[in-house]
Amino acid sequence: MGFLPKGTEWIIILVIVLVIFGPKNLPKLGASLGKTVKNLREGMQGDDEATAEEAEAPVEDENDAKIRELEEQLAEAKKKKEEQDAE
Repeated sequence: MGFLPKGTEWIIILVIVLVIFGPKNLPKLGASLGKTVKNLREGMQGDDEATAEEAEAPVEDENDAKIRELEEQLAEAKKKKEEQDAE
């Protein structure tokens, strides 16, 4: 396994990732990467019943609901601002 990066190489890789994605997007990137790894593991184990149930009824994350609510509030605020500008 001589092809894995060593100490300073990891630091360089992490700095490049930080520059590319920015500090605000790293938590989102980590969460999506974690979900991807979890789904791959479940798929490799052949747990077809659990994945079928998850595909049928997607679980809404608490953060997703908050984001959706904030997006709706933002859309309403933009609409009100446009109406005020039109007057």
